[in-house]
Formats: sequence, structure tokens, C-alpha cells
Amino acid sequence: MADMIQLAAASTRTATLEARGLSRAFGKTTAVDGVDIQIVPGEIHALVGLNGAGKTTLMRLLLGMVHADAGTAVVHGHEVATCTPDDWARVGHLIEAPFAYPELTVTENIVAAARLHLLGRADAELAARQAVTALALTQWAGRRARVLSLGNRQRLGLACALVHRPSVLVLDEPTNGLDPRGVLVVRKALRDAAERDAAVLVSSHHLDEVARIAHRITVMHRGVVIGHLDPGGVDVERRFFDMVYAAEPELPEGVQ
Repeated sequence: MADMIQLAAASTRTATLEARGLSRAFGKTTAVDGVDIQIVPGEIHALVGLNGAGKTTLMRLLLGMVHADAGTAVVHGHEVATCTPDDWARVGHLIEAPFAYPELTVTENIVAAARLHLLGRADAELAARQAVTALALTQWAGRRARVLSLGNRQRLGLACALVHRPSVLVLDEPTNGLDPRGVLVVRKALRDAAERDAAVLVSSHHLDEVARIAHRITVMHRGVVIGHLDPGGVDVERRFFDMVYAAEPELPEGVQ
């Protein structure tokens, strides 16, 4: 009931992150085709689809990492091309593989991420200590990033995305490589972000996991948004595949 109330309240709010008719092709392959999506404050919005559905490309378009062939990406009410350093300072992201400076320690990497998002030295160090605790990295805080396991590198990447308490959070497969404890840690971190009014966009192949935390689920297939799923519904996975199979003959002409 609480999630339904929160979603109803969110639906009346202005989107913090938005795609308006976004399209992008790579050669003859259309990766994203006319996508519209809105993520509002206080919402965890999940993006699901098979490999090659266009989820990562859409996230890159929303963050200005690649240029759109058509359409507009909007962050904090501004088109990405006109966003200022202050706009980007309120964005956190982890796209595909987590990045870290290999010779810096876990804590030093998180402090660097906070500083890059315009936190002062003292605030960055305090925020880094809090992020180390929140992402269960205390045991590795003084170790260099190059010696971390895949799961701990993932948690470090998430800590760097979250350390400055962003108002927009974009995470591509955030539970990739994590053990069950790590999945629980990430789940709590995403809920905490939404509770402090961040707009959260997360992609995943794991329908059962996103159904536990998402307020809305958008389904992509071959670069097109083909529908939405109710996170609280019955047999989400079956409905997902039914939707994908039903969409195959309805795709726009020319989409590969």
C-alpha cells in the first residue's frame, strides 16, 4: 500500500530525467527508436529487456555519453547539451563496467568521486566514510582497487555513484557480479536513494529482483518501448516474455 501511495504521488510530479523521442542508430542497426520515458523524484524506474534491447544505449543517451540522431534527453529540466557542471554534479551513474583508479584505495576512489561532484574536501571524506559503510566495503576500505574481486569492484562503483547523494541516479545492471549479501546491500541503497527523493533509473535482466524494488517497469525490445509491467503483479517473468513475443511482428519497419 505504501508503494502504491508513493507511486500515485510521484505520477503528479515533474520528471527529473526524461527521454523525448530518442533515437540512435549505429550503421544500419537501430539501437534506440523513438523512446519516450520519464523518471520522477522518489521513483525507482526499472528498464528491462533481452540482450541488445537498447537499454544501455538509452542510458548513455540520457547521460549525454552518445549523441542522439533524433529526439531530446532532459536532465533536471535542461537538455543534456545545455546542462551545467552544477546539473551534472547532482547525477550519479554506473554504466556497464565500474571505473576505479587501480592504484588508489577504495576510500581514495570514493573521495575522488565525491570531489568530482563538487563536494569540498571535508564533506567528501565524510561522505566517503558513510558510503563505505552503506555498501559494506569497510573490510576493503584501505585496499587498492586493483586487488578487488569483481563483486567488490561493483560495490565500489556503486559507492562512487551514490557518495554525493545525487538527485538523479542511473545504474546499468547494478547487481552484476554480486553475491546475495551484495544484492541486499544494493537493494537497500536504491530504496534509500528513492526515499530521499532521487529519481532512479535501473536496468536489469533479473525480473524477480527489480520487481522487489521498482515502482514502475518499462519493457524494451529491439530499441522500442513495448509496454510496462506491474511490479506487484503475478508471474512477471511470463508476462514479460508474452509481451516480447507479441511485439515481434509489430516492430517498426527497418528495425534490425
